[in-house]
Order: sequence, then C-alpha cells, then structure tokens
Amino acid sequence: MLLHEIASRTPIDKGWSCDRKFCAVTADGTRYLLRITPPEKSETRAALFALLNQVAKLGVPMCRLVEAGACPEGVYGLYTWIDGQDAEAVVPALPETSQYEMGLEAGRILKKIHTIPAPEDQEPWYSRFTRKADGKIARYREAGIRFSGDGRVIEYLMTQRELLRDRPQCFQHGDYHIGNMMVDQDGLAIIDFDRYDFGDPWEEFNRIVWCAQTAPAFACGMVDGYFDGPPPAAFWQCLAYYIGSNTLSSIYWALDFGARELEVMQNQARDVMGWYDGFTRTTPNWYRYPKG
Repeated sequence: MLLHEIASRTPIDKGWSCDRKFCAVTADGTRYLLRITPPEKSETRAALFALLNQVAKLGVPMCRLVEAGACPEGVYGLYTWIDGQDAEAVVPALPETSQYEMGLEAGRILKKIHTIPAPEDQEPWYSRFTRKADGKIARYREAGIRFSGDGRVIEYLMTQRELLRDRPQCFQHGDYHIGNMMVDQDGLAIIDFDRYDFGDPWEEFNRIVWCAQTAPAFACGMVDGYFDGPPPAAFWQCLAYYIGSNTLSSIYWALDFGARELEVMQNQARDVMGWYDGFTRTTPNWYRYPKG
C-alpha cells in the first residue's frame, strides 16, 4: 500500500470540505494529495471514488485517484499531485483575451463531466428543486437578514418554476468555479469533487458568481466554451433561477461562520443584484465581452 510509504505529510489548510488534506511525500520524493475523510462521512466516499474513476476516463485534467481505503482516522484517498497554481490567483492577472481562452477550456471540460448520466431512479428535477427552493425561501425569511431587492428574487423563484419542468439530469462536480481549478503547464486542472451531485447540468453554473467576481472574461468564456458559442435564452432564464436561489441561501449559510463570511455573502448579493439590474433581466451584465 502506498499509504505506508508516505515519509512526510504537510497539511493543506484550504477549502470547506470535511476532509483533512495533505501534501504527502514518499521516501523517493514522489508527491501525492492525501485526503482523509472522518468516519461519520466515510460512507459517501466509495461512491465518490467510483465516479472519479469515470471522470478520469473522460480525459478530464484532475487529481487522479491512485489508492483508497480505510485508515485509523477514517477513509483515505491518495491522488496524483498537480504541480500548479491556484487559478483564482493566476487568471485575473492575465490579459482579458487569455482569461476568456481559459474560460473556454473550463466550459469544455465541464461539458465532458456532464456526459456521465444520473441514476435512472433519480427524482424528477422539477419536484426536487422546487422543494429545495421553497425551503431556501423559508429559511431566508426566518434568518431575518435582508438584502436590497430580495423580494424580486423571491418573486422570480415563485413565478418562474416552470422553467425547471422536464430538465435533464447528469453527474455534477457540485462546486465548479475558479476557486476549484488550478493552472499547470498543460492548462487548467479541476479539483475538489467531494460535493458531487446529480441534477440539471445548467444548475452547475450557479457557482459562476465566483468566476464573474474574480475574472468576468473567464466567466464569459466558460459559458461560451460549454455551448460552443452563445447560449440559448432558456439557459440564462434557468441560471437566474439557480443564482437567485443560491443568493438567498448564502445569507443564512454564512450566519454559522461569523460576521466576516456574512459580509462576503452580503457583498456578493449586492453584486448579483447589480448584474441582474435588481432582477429585472435574466442575462447578467458581465456577459458582454467580445468573443473570438
């Protein structure tokens, strides 16, 4: 077992995962990413490991699973090491044309990931997500912390739910944005699949708010790369629904993490409302960069 050959491990203190992460180095100097999942979450990892192997077979640039098993601290996964830099640090420093090209790559990678189908017994998307949206609205109201224009967001979620009717479902990365990407000598690499899910492929773009805040040209490229050109109007209508829903839930989510995180999410809510002109339009105003 490779785990027994690890000579040293250095903690990686990034991200929101329940996993403990390390740069693990063997005696011969080979580096791996070691992720250790606590026992109470370990039951979910067998399915994740199987899905990661499916994703890797598609040629997606990523940390590839090398070994997995039980350990005294829970369940571990040992992955190939990506010798690169965080995309959220690298991409904004590039010229806008290069940011856009990187975004195209991110969109094309995501389209590959979405070729993995959802289980046949998956609950229909309409009933599943409308129930989720209703829960988010209720929890947001209970939290008692408001942002300007929230009534228009709630109205959109209540009146436009037919947009979700008969939407297809597929495997989702679950947290696909520039903060979960790295840049190495070959281009982009995707990390942190541990929040994977199955659902509407267009919902996967709900985290694009982080891309648009960091590098709008990258966000534009990501959309265009996925659709091989400008997306249909229906995409923007659905995405407004998903981003509106997430904007509500981000407020009460942040309450558990203190004033600093709440401020981050309140600022993001202001940005979202600006992009959508107070939720009076469905195409965000950051989607305006010249293509090609």
